[in-house]
Amino acid sequence: MTAKRLLRLTHIASTIWFVVCVGYILILRLLEVGFQWWLIFSLSGQSVIVVFILISLYLFALFRGVGGAQQTAAERPFSSTPYYLGFYVAAPLLGGLAGILGMIGESDLGRFIWGVAIGTLGITFCIWVVFDPLVGLIEMFLPESRKHRAERVARVEAERKAHQQKGERLLAEAIAREEQERTQWRQALQPQAERLAALLATDPVVPAKAEQEAVDIGAQAWRMGGLNCMRQLRDMALALHKDETGRVKTTDYISYWWDGIGDWRRPSVN
Repeated sequence: MTAKRLLRLTHIASTIWFVVCVGYILILRLLEVGFQWWLIFSLSGQSVIVVFILISLYLFALFRGVGGAQQTAAERPFSSTPYYLGFYVAAPLLGGLAGILGMIGESDLGRFIWGVAIGTLGITFCIWVVFDPLVGLIEMFLPESRKHRAERVARVEAERKAHQQKGERLLAEAIAREEQERTQWRQALQPQAERLAALLATDPVVPAKAEQEAVDIGAQAWRMGGLNCMRQLRDMALALHKDETGRVKTTDYISYWWDGIGDWRRPSVN
């Protein structure tokens, strides 16, 4: 059995044992309350605090394991060793063993189980909340650990900047490609835009022939560059059809003529 697998099994066993002991302590205290213990528990501020502390204790241990995994062994030369990690995850089991040793000679079964559960909780708290942070604090101030941490932080910052610069470069390239496409379309679509502007001049009576011709022009624009190309062609035609005041001289029939071509949809009428 590999050390990693043994560590995982130890962690599972410790977790189960810790939950069992905590559950036993809570249930025993609740039963001691008496008849309406559920109501009392729900209203008791002290019980809420106890539950919060127990949950925080276990979440702290999990967070420590996740956070420690992100650091290199050079930054944590002692607490990253398999022996220390085994000691850390086995804290509830060690607490249970300490409770058993402390209750040797106790004839009352209830008091014996209570002592084992309290020993589990106490030793686990001491290792996870007191001893382990103290070890981490000592490791953090070691010269070699500080050096490796500074190198890791600098490397992470460099990777972040490189990723940001790459994103900015890709965005700039996409904008440049889009602008190049628009320039190419502007040159290729100029005749069609002029023709559409002329078709708009048929207002107020729009012949069916003019509408069919506009549909053919819109379909060509769709095949050339999709919806963006059609929008640019429509804008070019409307710009050519403006009067001296800068306003379009007639209704934008193009948006209605092209309804159903590709993804083009006529504007909704409120």
